[in-house]
Amino acid sequence: MKLTHAGERGVRMVEVGEKRDVRRIARARGAIRLRRETVELVRTGKIEKGNVLTTAQIAAVQAVKKTPDIIPLCHPLLITGVDVDFSFDDDEIAAEVEVRSMGKTGVEMEAITGVAAALLTIWDMVKAVEKDERGQYPETEIREIRVLEKRKG
Repeated sequence: MKLTHAGERGVRMVEVGEKRDVRRIARARGAIRLRRETVELVRTGKIEKGNVLTTAQIAAVQAVKKTPDIIPLCHPLLITGVDVDFSFDDDEIAAEVEVRSMGKTGVEMEAITGVAAALLTIWDMVKAVEKDERGQYPETEIREIRVLEKRKG
């Protein structure tokens, strides 16, 4: 495999030292498509592994705080707050994460990392009831992870 570079400089972390601290907020959302029966098991708290949404909420908050450890060139930030909410449809669960900070750079990467971790945790918690007789996941799908809003000031 041949590595190619966009420029001679390679990679670098963006310098933000001269920027002033500003209140920053980002919201992101994504969804996981599941069997209808699985969604109902999550909704009624009957998944054998435990409370799916509480576990996914904790995973999202932890991922937000660990984003610079996961994404190499993200700046470590002072996170001042994280909200994680879930909504249900017949065959999906949506996760929405809002991240707040006072700092020199935005928190959209933290928000989408939180959403991804929440959805991956849901998948892990429900995989026993989602897989088919061959051990595959024909209906399970994480989709539409996106930044809904980014604000500063």
